Amino acid sequence: MKKIALVTGASSGIGEATARRLTQAGFKVYGTSRRGAQGATGAFEMLSLDVTSDASVQAAVAAVVAAEGGIDLLVNNAGFGVAPAGAEESSIEQAQAIFDTNFFGVVRMTRAVLPHMRAKGNGRIVHIGSVLGFLPMPYGALYSASKHAIEGYSESLDHELRHWSIRSIVIEPAYTKTPFDANLLEPDSKLEAYGEVRDVVARRVQKAMDGAEGPEIVAETVLEAALARRPRLRYTAGVLARRLRLLRSFAPAGLVDAGLRKDLNLA
Repeated sequence: MKKIALVTGASSGIGEATARRLTQAGFKVYGTSRRGAQGATGAFEMLSLDVTSDASVQAAVAAVVAAEGGIDLLVNNAGFGVAPAGAEESSIEQAQAIFDTNFFGVVRMTRAVLPHMRAKGNGRIVHIGSVLGFLPMPYGALYSASKHAIEGYSESLDHELRHWSIRSIVIEPAYTKTPFDANLLEPDSKLEAYGEVRDVVARRVQKAMDGAEGPEIVAETVLEAALARRPRLRYTAGVLARRLRLLRSFAPAGLVDAGLRKDLNLA
């Protein structure tokens, strides 16, 4: 029997590439987006889902379970970011909105599928994190903080769930060429004091995005994590992500700090 996968944020970018790759590998895939069937690609079924709504999450998970009897793989991908900006330039409301999607959306989805996975005695939950889950990002502090939160949540959760043969895993991409950057929110409390450096960082990030690897790299890594007999807690996705993980793990902190500032053209 085909394994059942549920992929959030599957209308474009990493989510769509992941849903397609899982379908090719033999999974029965349900993708989700706020637009529902309007975001359908034809390769897999799309459901309407808002990860910031408890009712929407419960309804989508219940629909898949009713149709298929359970969920074997959850891929938590839905998320958004703010265009390069100082942390001070986002209001508390905007900060809360980022966490409500990027982190609490993950928590809602995980809590909704876990009773069904525990009942079956197996399952796998894969979170799309980022290298910003283990690195800082000047002028991207709130997004980085949400990805740091996923790292801590996933590793802690994994220890809790192994008793039921359920694993929780984080995928850590670096810059990835997707429509994600086209949907970035502008900071809602811009300050003139940050303007010059904000623009410098924005230009550097855009240049990096233009030369970045495609989402297929991430999708392939998700499949690897989904099928691994003994999965790791974390998987980097792509050449740059692996290089950054090695640097963070083994290079002196001062060298990493200086290299980060140099790369972003910070004074």
